[in-house]
Amino acid sequence: PGANIHRHPFCGRNFEYYSEDPVLTGEIGAALVNGIEANGVGTSVKHFVANNQETNRNYNDAIVSQRAMRELYLKGFEIIVKKSQPWTIMSSYNKVNGTYTSESRFLLTDILRSDWNFEGVVMSDWFGCNDAVAMINAGNDLLEPGTKNQWDALLEGFESGDLTTEAIDTSSKRILELIFKSAKMQ
Repeated sequence: PGANIHRHPFCGRNFEYYSEDPVLTGEIGAALVNGIEANGVGTSVKHFVANNQETNRNYNDAIVSQRAMRELYLKGFEIIVKKSQPWTIMSSYNKVNGTYTSESRFLLTDILRSDWNFEGVVMSDWFGCNDAVAMINAGNDLLEPGTKNQWDALLEGFESGDLTTEAIDTSSKRILELIFKSAKMQ
């Protein structure tokens, strides 16, 4: 499910999203996740977070106060995580307050995992990678689609010490847990 809220009528992906109301979005999204995952099929809730425009979507920087972030942009995602524990969440292309969401430890680890107890995999949007090492360090486990440049950057990051064995093991563990959870593996 797409859990971004309708904030602008020109958002080219509003048709994927449920509402301008984050609580309604969260309730519908959680019901959809629970229904799909009850059949042994995973979901990927997207686009985490503040992804409300298509114009310049790869470079947009959503400047959002903490109150608006918690009450509007994060609330639907929070409800979905707490009521359905989706298998994956997809990070968005955009920046939030100067940092790409896929590289934001504050969003992906502090809020999503620590505050809400999300247990699944965080994956990037397709080619949504600027700094592969920063993404893994922030808690973005799976880089889609996995390019040679990303692999080279991760290897270089490991060799330089910028990417630790612990960060690699954490992401690998989450990805393997996802694979073994699937109906195909049972």
